Amino acid sequence: MLISEIIRKKRDGGQLSKAEIATFVEGVTTGATSEAQAAAFAMAVYFQGMPPEEAAALTLAVRDSGTVLEWSDLDGPVTDKHSTGGVGDNVSLMLAPIVAACGAYVPMISGRGLGHTGGTLDKMDAIPGYVSQPSADQFRKTVADVGCAIIGQTADLAPADKRLYAIRDVTATVESVPLITASILSKKLAAGLGSLVLDVKVGNGAFMTEIGAARELASSLTETARVAGLACTALITDMDQPLASAAGNALEVTAALDVFKGEDASPRLRTLVLDLAAEMLVSSGLAPAREAGLEKATTALNGGRALEVFARMIAALGGPADFVENSGTYLPGASVVQDIPAPASGTVAGIATRDLGLAVIELGGGRRVASDTIDPSVGLSDLTALGTVVSAGDPLGKVHARSRDEAQQAIRAVQAAYSISTSAVPETPLILERI
Repeated sequence: MLISEIIRKKRDGGQLSKAEIATFVEGVTTGATSEAQAAAFAMAVYFQGMPPEEAAALTLAVRDSGTVLEWSDLDGPVTDKHSTGGVGDNVSLMLAPIVAACGAYVPMISGRGLGHTGGTLDKMDAIPGYVSQPSADQFRKTVADVGCAIIGQTADLAPADKRLYAIRDVTATVESVPLITASILSKKLAAGLGSLVLDVKVGNGAFMTEIGAARELASSLTETARVAGLACTALITDMDQPLASAAGNALEVTAALDVFKGEDASPRLRTLVLDLAAEMLVSSGLAPAREAGLEKATTALNGGRALEVFARMIAALGGPADFVENSGTYLPGASVVQDIPAPASGTVAGIATRDLGLAVIELGGGRRVASDTIDPSVGLSDLTALGTVVSAGDPLGKVHARSRDEAQQAIRAVQAAYSISTSAVPETPLILERI
């Protein structure tokens, strides 16, 4: 079966058989499918789409391209969460420890930055010594001993997805619903989960900018998960502004620590973390209803147990044992830090969130091509939220850059991304729907 003929069939709108999909995925895994062919396949799927049965076949083939984990030796439920990506979305860093502190096991297999969005794995890599791609034995031991581990795909977990993921990032095929579905669920199914909660972002900083597209993705994910035997729910959440007040890898780690310590300047971030935690506790059977789950998660966060789990996870995966206490000495800092002055007085009425993500990439905090090396120190911090009243010259945030020229470029980009109005701005709901 020729790979080129499989691509041709999909290009022309045909539905691929399980055998054809299996052949293509096997080629991606072994290298028999070239990078050009994988890119052509991704573009064909982007334009032609896939019905649910075909998307499920792709998901399961990618899952079966490597090892599928099994956790029957653990004494609690195994659960996880996945976000479809946004700007300032560092939820996973807090969520996994909170849920683990409540009695679940969270083997969180995360990805790197995709398009204009930041990647959880890139944030973890900002911590010196942290091994984000450990051996299977170290991964299993950390989950069993600590309760959670945030890692990247190991070589034997859904290896076909790892290659496709990198290709999607640089071929403008990130937004394809079937490819997103297969990428997310193949890793989660390979992780051996009992339940999964999805955070599907919608807005100008998300891949899905319209609510209809977000519903389509959430439905695709939950339906495909059901076909594969995985309990799954989805929250559709707002991404018309950065979730945290920071965007950039080391800066988002600091923002997560602020939430753990009750010092966060991002109330929306804390709210979403706790709501997702409650959803995970309900879906995994550790709470009878959302209210009980929310209370349990809040107690774990406010009482410090979640932070203890986070610290133990960092140490178990090679990071500093005193990272939580001395994060400022370990996280890299940018050589240039400058305020971003508001160009006018009024109320922050709109934020072109995607443009903020692109500004971080231009600073060196993301990738233009898959082989790029990220500078974890750069990015944006102290970002002003929608609805904030500012005077001309007040800081909209701070830019962290490698040079003054790059800082000035980022300042101009952020100023252009912010819309300031003299009218009042209605508050946008954070959680829009549950599917």
